[in-house]
Amino acid sequence: MASYPPPAAATWNFAEGYVAEDDVLAAARARAEEVGVVPIGPGGGAALRFLASVLDARAVVEIGTGTGVSGLWLLRGMRADGVLTTVDVETEHQRLARQTFTEAGIPTQRARTIAGAALDVLPRLTDGHYDIVFCDGDKTEYAAYLTEALRLLRPGGVVAFDNALWHDRVADPARRDPETVAIRELDRTVAEHDGLVPLLLPVGDGLLVAKKEWIPEA
Repeated sequence: MASYPPPAAATWNFAEGYVAEDDVLAAARARAEEVGVVPIGPGGGAALRFLASVLDARAVVEIGTGTGVSGLWLLRGMRADGVLTTVDVETEHQRLARQTFTEAGIPTQRARTIAGAALDVLPRLTDGHYDIVFCDGDKTEYAAYLTEALRLLRPGGVVAFDNALWHDRVADPARRDPETVAIRELDRTVAEHDGLVPLLLPVGDGLLVAKKEWIPEA
């Protein structure tokens, strides 16, 4: 496999800032820092909005609400009647996310916040109903999120995982902490899955995306 040099810091920063964030997102990021949340980077957020727009997404699931940074990027790419269902164990984070959505002028009915552990909530959601499932929760649960996402997505829908490079640790085989191992195994599983079309984007801390293939009827 060919080897390519990593992008220079100036090039990476230029790409990350290519789609500028507004004051609402800046405020959401400030709130995230206050409560110790690390949201998706601007480049990853722009990628989520792009995916939501291309898919004309009407129904999206988000695992890890945070203060609403990724949720707002998704909502801004979705169709005008689209609904984001976002799950988080921290009710205070979800309150801050609702504040972000309100400041952005998002109608309240377009964002459904559910407090609870993702693996308790996801089984209650409707099979084959969603256009996108975005995962930014417990990294050791990523494999389980993938299983749930494959059930929740319609054919042609997309699953996305933030932190797919995990602070440069995934590419280093010497790194064997539980989070790194879980993400590394997820990356491999997605790449080898016959029912997925995978892509690993080197934006932010890595965004792993995969389209659920259409399965022809017998």
